[in-house]
Amino acid sequence: MSKITTSTIPVLLFSVLFFSSACVSPKKAATSLQLPPGFKNVLIGETTDENPYGPCEPTICVNPKDPRQVAAGAIMHSYYWSADGGHTWENKKLTSSSGVFGDPVIIADWLGNFYYAHLSDPEGRAWGSEKLLDRIVIQKSSDGGKTYDDGSWCGLQHPKDQDKHWLCADPRTGHLLCTWTEFDKYDSKMPEDRSRILFSQSADGGKTWSEALKINQFEGDCLDDDNTTEGAVPAFGPNGEIYVTWAWEDKIWFDRSTDGGKTWLEKDITVAKQPCGWSLNIPGIQRCNGMPVLVCDLSNGPHRGTLYVNWADQRKGAQDTDIWVAKSTDGGNTWSKPIRVNNDRPGKQQFFTWMAVDQVTGYLYAVFYDRRAYDDNRTDVYLAVSRDGGQSFANQKISESPFVPNSLVFFGDYNHISAHDGVVRPIWTRLEKNALSVWTAILDFK
Repeated sequence: MSKITTSTIPVLLFSVLFFSSACVSPKKAATSLQLPPGFKNVLIGETTDENPYGPCEPTICVNPKDPRQVAAGAIMHSYYWSADGGHTWENKKLTSSSGVFGDPVIIADWLGNFYYAHLSDPEGRAWGSEKLLDRIVIQKSSDGGKTYDDGSWCGLQHPKDQDKHWLCADPRTGHLLCTWTEFDKYDSKMPEDRSRILFSQSADGGKTWSEALKINQFEGDCLDDDNTTEGAVPAFGPNGEIYVTWAWEDKIWFDRSTDGGKTWLEKDITVAKQPCGWSLNIPGIQRCNGMPVLVCDLSNGPHRGTLYVNWADQRKGAQDTDIWVAKSTDGGNTWSKPIRVNNDRPGKQQFFTWMAVDQVTGYLYAVFYDRRAYDDNRTDVYLAVSRDGGQSFANQKISESPFVPNSLVFFGDYNHISAHDGVVRPIWTRLEKNALSVWTAILDFK
């Protein structure tokens, strides 16, 4: 979570070292994707007087029990719901006695409940409170995302700071997982202050959570940068395996538990190198990360059990950010060479990627920003689809018009996408006249 205020704040650009290395060649991908009938962009939410930050860091989820129900969220405290597959939306302000302070994450379990996880602000004083970021808060909705309870929490270990979490749900048992970064002290430059990846789970529908457990082998610093252990995303395997990836020190890391989270690998596994790290310098974007996204195919298709990790990096230089995927078919023991997702010519910027796997079809969907058509900061949104287990990706622009971001306006740290049985709903942030808004696209691949 970047420290932000109600005014837009210039941020020093990250210095970028050029990394010269041979780029891994992807297999030839299909050129483009045929968009389905009914495709259109839909506005979900926009800047209001009650939300002066402007909505960003959007998250979205299609209910697997009833795909007509779609829930979404955005900072600082916005939540949205749709009962018609995302064609129309309603919204409210999320509240909790533990406070609401951004990094929204929405998932659904296989019973149709939505869960909205976010950072804490129990005193309501933001950065003026020592208790800010003291836990990860998880609120539950059992009515299609219309209302949420007051919430439970995990990771309360004040005065340490808890940040950058993600959730997943096991379709077999209904258990929930949460992984995140714990900072001894957020943004501390003291070498003794460290960061680590923590794990907690709930076996009772989010009512209570297990004691936080450190799972990573190597700790990082607390500067919220390349040498911080950050970006942990969990996934369940087909037999209840628990998988987690994160970024640290110019690499993507992986850990695994096969006994319900009691024990983890003694030595973390390297998925891939991430040249120049996860903190990316993108013109027009105040801050941009390329942290990894982990998904596991739980469908009954030919790639069941395959793990996929999706990220962005600048292995070909700061002017050529690309989107990558690596896959594992042996539970994460070994990983493929990175496969390039964006299929344009080299030399353009693609960034802010997120990936989902459709657990009915096994198809992979990635959403990302893309500047392949321009020589300036005009930005489109692209969808990439793989129907062959991540070996190739078809690409297609899904934003109806480009926008131009402004580095003085905080743009968040991620976009998101959800897919179930051909119902695909990406979500992204755009900027027009210095006002932020979040959008989806109606993509029904039937």
